[in-house]
Amino acid sequence: MQKIELVRSNRRSISIEVTRDLRVIVRAPRRLSEKEINRFVGEKADWIDIHLRKMKERQDALAKEQSKALSEQEIRLLTTRAKRVFPPKVKKFAEIIGVTYGNITIRMQKSRWGSCSGKGNLNFNCLLMNAPEEIVDYVVVHELCHRKEMNHSPRFWAEVEKVMPDYKERRKWLKENGGKLGMR
Repeated sequence: MQKIELVRSNRRSISIEVTRDLRVIVRAPRRLSEKEINRFVGEKADWIDIHLRKMKERQDALAKEQSKALSEQEIRLLTTRAKRVFPPKVKKFAEIIGVTYGNITIRMQKSRWGSCSGKGNLNFNCLLMNAPEEIVDYVVVHELCHRKEMNHSPRFWAEVEKVMPDYKERRKWLKENGGKLGMR
């Protein structure tokens, strides 16, 4: 059985907490007898086991995700592939949108999928090579639309929607699945 920490205070009720570091903490009123506390914990044994198991699974999943860090060689391969994939996509969508652009740079970024500078230079994250093609297209369109609107105003989103009517689904996919692509 898991070791249980008991914390007494001027509270009125008894509670159990399973922490992220797999500790079980019982919080109880000062006046409650040890016998009553033990009875309560015994009644909640299944609940404690279930929550300890869930928390352990979360820890294991997080550790697994963190161990999936890409090697330098994998990053180089993704970058090389991205350098082949992005220029033709940018050219195609820039013509559709009716904008010009400057340099295209591919990087391994920790918090952005792409960016567009005031001069029209575009940056794309090499991790997008792990995403479906329609997601890559969405990021390209998103950044190129910044050539018309350098913000995320309703006018900006209207520009994105002109080219990609289903952009909301693509954007949602990226938010929900971006972590699986290697983004921290």
